[in-house]
Amino acid sequence: MAGTHPYDTLTPDAVLDALASVGVFGDGRLLALSSYENRVYQVQLEDPVQGHGEVVVKFYRPDRWPDAAILEEHAFAEELAAAEVPAVAPLRVDGATLHHHGGFAFSISPRRGGRRPELDDEAVLEWIGRYLARIHTVGAARPFAVRPQLDLASFGTASRDWLLEHQAIPLDVEAAWRTACDAALRAVAHALGGPGDTYAPRFRLLRLHGDCHPGNILWTPDAGPHFVDLDDARTGPAVQDLWMLLSGERGQRQRQLGALLDGYEQVRDFDRAELALIEPLRTLRLVHYSAWLARRWDDPAFPAAFPWFGSSDYWNGQLQMLEEQLEAMAEPPLVA
Repeated sequence: MAGTHPYDTLTPDAVLDALASVGVFGDGRLLALSSYENRVYQVQLEDPVQGHGEVVVKFYRPDRWPDAAILEEHAFAEELAAAEVPAVAPLRVDGATLHHHGGFAFSISPRRGGRRPELDDEAVLEWIGRYLARIHTVGAARPFAVRPQLDLASFGTASRDWLLEHQAIPLDVEAAWRTACDAALRAVAHALGGPGDTYAPRFRLLRLHGDCHPGNILWTPDAGPHFVDLDDARTGPAVQDLWMLLSGERGQRQRQLGALLDGYEQVRDFDRAELALIEPLRTLRLVHYSAWLARRWDDPAFPAAFPWFGSSDYWNGQLQMLEEQLEAMAEPPLVA
C-alpha cells in the first residue's frame, strides 16, 4: 500500500508476539521510549527473565545494519560489561542476543533507570571521563570487523551528495549551502591530515560508543553513569566520545573538557592532538544530521517529530551554522 512504512506493522500485539516467540511474555503494559532511528519499548513481564521484571525491547530499523554489524555491537557491549564498565548489554535468551520475528530484528535488554547527567558539575564529568577511558581501553583491544569508520567520506561527502542528488534543499538556499558545505568539508579534510578522506597516522583509531551525547548516559547519584545505545558504535578517534558532552561558550567548554580529561587520564592516556578534531567532527555531525532527517522522511514519526525540517528557514539556519563552523575550525583548538 502506498505511503506505508515497515514500522506501521509494529503494533503492541506485534511487540508482545515477538517477545513470546523467544519465550518471554509481557503482561500487556508497554511504554514507547524516545527513539526515532529504531523503535524501543519498555515492557513489563509476567514472569521475570534473568531476574528482570521489566525489559527494554529494541526493534532495529529494517535494512540499516546487517546482522553481523548488530552482533558486533552486542559483542562490544558484552565486552564492556565483562570489564565492569556500566554499559547496558542485551540479554542472552536461548544463547542469542539477536532475534527475528515478523520481519524485524530485535534485542532484549535489562531496564536501567537514571536521568541526564549534570554536565556543569565537574565531579560528574570527572566520573564520566574515567568510564569513557575504560570504554576506550576495551575498544582498543581489537578492531571492528564489520562496523564502519566515522570519516569524512561517510558522514560528510556522502551526506552532502545525497542531499543534493535528492533535491532536499530549497532552491533559494541550495547554492549558498553547497558553497559553505564544500568549504567546510575541505577544512575537515585538512584537519584529518591523511590522504583522501582518512585520518593521519598520528591519530589512533579504536572502537567507540560513537554517539555519546548526554541523552545516552543515564545518571544515578549512587552508581554514577550507565552508558546506553551503542547503535552508532564505530571506529574513530577517542575524542569523538568526549566532544558531545561539551556545551556553552568557549571558556565553559574548556572547563568541562578539563574535568572530563582529569577523570579520563586517571585511567588512560589521552592524545591532546585529537583536540584539533573537535570542531571538524562537529561539522561532520551537522551535515550528517540533516541527511539523516531527509533520508528518514518516509517514516511518519519524522514529520511528526521534526515539522520544521526542510523549510527555507531550516536550511538558512544550517547555512549559518556551517559558516560558524568554518570560523570555529580556523580558531586554535580547545585546551584543557
